[in-house]
Amino acid sequence: MQEALAKHSQNWIIFTWVSFGIAAVMMALGIYNLEASFSAKGFYTMAAIMLVHTSITLTKTLRDRDESEKLHHRIEDAKTEKLLLDINSPEQS
Repeated sequence: MQEALAKHSQNWIIFTWVSFGIAAVMMALGIYNLEASFSAKGFYTMAAIMLVHTSITLTKTLRDRDESEKLHHRIEDAKTEKLLLDINSPEQS
């Protein structure tokens, strides 16, 4: 049994990139216009960059773990199916 892979449409991919771009620009403008010292703006900028970085890393890690579990289950299913076929096949003398 082969699982269908979920494929995203080109419009969805464009939408996600545009949404990310808008959010990044809004964050940058918010930090730039913040009435705070240069060091405070730098702190907020580093925090924003780290938040984006860790979000991407977490998403990739969770996706990789899920794909690994799917592969493990497919291997286990194949082993079980082979075992059942071996048990059900007539013995050859």
